[in-house]
Amino acid sequence: MWRPVALLLLLLAPFRALAVETMRIAMGDAQAEVRVSGRALSFGSDTEDARFSPLDPDSVVVRRRGSRLELNGAPVIGNAVRFRAGEDSEDAGVPGSSPLRAGGMQVRGDVVVRLYKDGLQLINVIPLEDYLAGVLGSEMPVSFPPEALKAQAVAARTYALQKKLETYGSPFHMGSSVLHQVYGGLNREDPRSRAAVEATRGEVLTYELAPIEAYFHASCGGRTESGQDALQRDLPYLQAVDCPCGSLPASRWSATVSDSELHAALGQATEGFRVASRSATHRVNRVVTANGVSLDGATLRRKLGYTKLKSLGFDVERTGGAWHFNGRGYGHGAGLCQWGAKGLADEGLSYRDILSHYYPGTELQQLY
Repeated sequence: MWRPVALLLLLLAPFRALAVETMRIAMGDAQAEVRVSGRALSFGSDTEDARFSPLDPDSVVVRRRGSRLELNGAPVIGNAVRFRAGEDSEDAGVPGSSPLRAGGMQVRGDVVVRLYKDGLQLINVIPLEDYLAGVLGSEMPVSFPPEALKAQAVAARTYALQKKLETYGSPFHMGSSVLHQVYGGLNREDPRSRAAVEATRGEVLTYELAPIEAYFHASCGGRTESGQDALQRDLPYLQAVDCPCGSLPASRWSATVSDSELHAALGQATEGFRVASRSATHRVNRVVTANGVSLDGATLRRKLGYTKLKSLGFDVERTGGAWHFNGRGYGHGAGLCQWGAKGLADEGLSYRDILSHYYPGTELQQLY
């Protein structure tokens, strides 16, 4: 049952001046120059009420010259410039209606190029629902059942809005890599992901009327991890729950690490390591090297590589002069399990049921 979300609306009040909710996504950095292209290209200042001026060419090179920006060799005022496509007679009154290409990505919405460190930074200013279509196509296989895709859409929308509130006033709200939510732009959209986003438009998960930290991962291996053990986030809705993904081949993995790889990752010569402690779900909490150095499991995984150690749910043994890992799951294990969501959807559960399972105690609210 829906109920008023007065606190949530109050939190979002600074953002409601826009006709649609938008996100600012860091697309990446460039060195001294970047090319921006799009049909009926125009530019303006990086403000929501900016007036945009048309550019004759449909492509422009933005260069950094010391502490200033240049467009095709002409200096511009300020430390950022914003580009928009599609404001011609065909798309009159529809800002950002045509895609833009910049920094190797094709995106909807606007693109901001700003001075950043010794180079340039690219930021995509995009309506939230368009952003989610690009996230879904990057984060979850579009072949998954519609109810699993809808659950992912709600989780991704909630995560994005929570990050927006957390970073209010910053140049951007989130990055586009696995450190936040993977966002591949227009090329990662699909009719199925777009349909899931549209079917859940404006729906977010809340706890005590605030958007939750809706973490998710690929596979938990049969039981999710608590927020405290996975992310040092002791949150009531991030608790360990059973999951059907444990029986899937996708939840099992193995890896081999040589002594030289281990030395390079740890930055020191060592005869090896042992698991010193585990969480209640048997994931590795801490390891100790043979020469007495202690480090947490998350640090070990980061140093060896997330694609090498796919999760902290592993057993390890040394045989044949190398370290052999056998593990389960892929990712940190907290929140929604994507392969588990597929399994629950295959069993006939709705996206609301799936979300309630992985985020117990939360409410599904219609924000807009």
